[in-house]
Amino acid sequence: MSEFLKVAQAAKDAAQLLAPLPRAPKDRALRALADALVARADEIVAANAEDVAKAREGGTSEAMIDRLRLDVARVAKIADAVREVADLPDPVGEVVRGSTLPNGLELRQLRVPLGVIGIIYEGRPNVTVDAAALCLKSGNAVLLRGSSSAYESNTVLVRIMQEALAGTEVPAGAVQLVPGLTRDSVKELMRARGLVDVLIPRGGASLISSVVEESTVPVIETGVGTCHVYVDADADQDMALSILVNAKVQRPSVCNAAETFLVHADIADEFVPKALAVLKNEGVTVHGDMAVAAYSPDVVPATEEDFFAEYLSLDIAAAVVGSLDDAVAHIRRYGSGHTDAIITRSQPAARRFVALVDSAAVAVNASTRFTDGGEFGFGAEIGISTQKLHSRGPMGLPELTSTKWIFTGDGHIRA
Repeated sequence: MSEFLKVAQAAKDAAQLLAPLPRAPKDRALRALADALVARADEIVAANAEDVAKAREGGTSEAMIDRLRLDVARVAKIADAVREVADLPDPVGEVVRGSTLPNGLELRQLRVPLGVIGIIYEGRPNVTVDAAALCLKSGNAVLLRGSSSAYESNTVLVRIMQEALAGTEVPAGAVQLVPGLTRDSVKELMRARGLVDVLIPRGGASLISSVVEESTVPVIETGVGTCHVYVDADADQDMALSILVNAKVQRPSVCNAAETFLVHADIADEFVPKALAVLKNEGVTVHGDMAVAAYSPDVVPATEEDFFAEYLSLDIAAAVVGSLDDAVAHIRRYGSGHTDAIITRSQPAARRFVALVDSAAVAVNASTRFTDGGEFGFGAEIGISTQKLHSRGPMGLPELTSTKWIFTGDGHIRA
């Protein structure tokens, strides 16, 4: 038996023990896990420093290194996120719907764990802990396959979590690191139908596409974040500037950062120069269409690829559009269905934008940066789904469950 099959079978065995556990032992295990992370933060940071050093030697961009890097404060925040998950309601056993049929048969639909969840992700070692916490709380075992760039960090994090769980009622085997650094281990995970119940990829477009196309395990597709901010003709321009800067600059390396801003032609002469000045002051490079480029020599002429780009850096594409419907058409062509925002004082414009933009999240007079499980009150999230099955948007605990039908009779037989 290969090393992968050993850990996958261990996860499947653990899932069967974990699924029936009530909330209290799961919450105790999560708090023990959080305490262990804080107590051993120096060990985690030391392992992470090895990953960061290798990344720098390999020429990795600072934006990607920021996603990789851990320090004691970040470890403490990761532990806090685990405690927040412990405080959340347990979705397992929740009655989704129920009724008594005319023949007296009692019918209930209950939330149940999915089983074994495989996570394939890039860069960010905090995902290792976030994913484990959410899976454990929702009664699932997890197989973690992070990128090779975070291998030392992930190895230590999983070891600490397993050792913390060993002293609880939650089986330590419920958290497993997929062994190996090559693509072969990823392929094994994608082909482990029967051992793995669902696969969730988190990362760039190429990773997600590869998993969706090659996996025989059912996939929940998390999406690339080509997010837009549309500044309508009736926008409060000071508000629009504040939101635009926050959406782009507050943390540019994440999927809900804005990658394109669109401006209605009626206010372009007034708004675009102000936006270019503010973004330049923040160190942002603007890749603009001909209309935007005409306002400043600092604007880089945009290519078709720029409008599809998920920069994850201090770069943003920009265009002037003739109408709200033109903005929607642009978003439908170039967007990824993640998060798109409108800035407007017009309620009819806001309602039309919300109705027409087919994205997992639509913001009205708010930054795209709010599309996040924590900000939505879900606790740490497993990812943001841009597909329409089996979930959409930030994926919290309920999205990590399936359902089971229970029908109870009194000697009922079908005629």
